[in-house]
Amino acid sequence: MIAAAGPPRRTLPATLPERLQLPEGFSEPRVCLPGVLAVQGPRFQVEDAERFCQAFMPSHAINAFPLVILVDDSEFTARTLSNFLWVVFTRSDPAADVYGIGAFTRQKHWGCDGALVIDARIKPRHAPPLEDDPEVTRRVEALAAPGGPLHGLF
Repeated sequence: MIAAAGPPRRTLPATLPERLQLPEGFSEPRVCLPGVLAVQGPRFQVEDAERFCQAFMPSHAINAFPLVILVDDSEFTARTLSNFLWVVFTRSDPAADVYGIGAFTRQKHWGCDGALVIDARIKPRHAPPLEDDPEVTRRVEALAAPGGPLHGLF
């Protein structure tokens, strides 16, 4: 859970900064929502997210976005709110996939001076993505056609 209270601390950016430098292997930054940036990363490797965070200092332009999401397909992720929510909350584990630019632990509390980074790329432990099968879709639609057993229910 992330809680925020009090007066606004900053204006959240809705466009990319002009000089956004990304580490090797990371590309295609897309704004998902004001203050939320999706960055396309290489195929998942455990050390990638840490390497991404270590490439920046808290003063770098990327930190105008308080939340950065590492994804497999940034265009898909940023296209709709539903896509964003699906990618972030089905492909990340808060216990394993949360990082930060300028991360620190102080008095047993974790924090970061820069952006919070969530690694929402597909991991080897994940099931493969579901894909529509046109033949199955055709058969179900036939069952839902007038006179079919699912007519009026589908």
